[in-house]
Amino acid sequence: MEKTVVIDGKQIRFKSTAATPLRYKAQFGTDFFSDMMKMYPLTKMDIENSMEDEEVLGKVFQTIDFDMFYNILWSLAKTANKEIPEPMEWLDEFEEFPLMDIFPEVQELLMKNLQSKKK
Repeated sequence: MEKTVVIDGKQIRFKSTAATPLRYKAQFGTDFFSDMMKMYPLTKMDIENSMEDEEVLGKVFQTIDFDMFYNILWSLAKTANKEIPEPMEWLDEFEEFPLMDIFPEVQELLMKNLQSKKK
């Protein structure tokens, strides 16, 4: 599955395949699925309707590992385009990289790797 997202005026392709979790582990040395599960507590929070609530925002920021978000996005982009550089070099290409806008756009790609097919 593939999706294109505009980031800082550039069209960036993101793609998820069976190799994405392996690419993630090879690059960052941690398990893709374990890291994804660290985000599970966020699904229990009503973030969208609580942006003004400092207590909820505090919990969100304590829960989020922002490095992991960048790493996941890099892995999805690298899967779509083998020519992108190493993570730091790639991120340096952007003046703006709004994680909270980008991540919801690629959420479906991530869910495809986590879902099971029931018969």
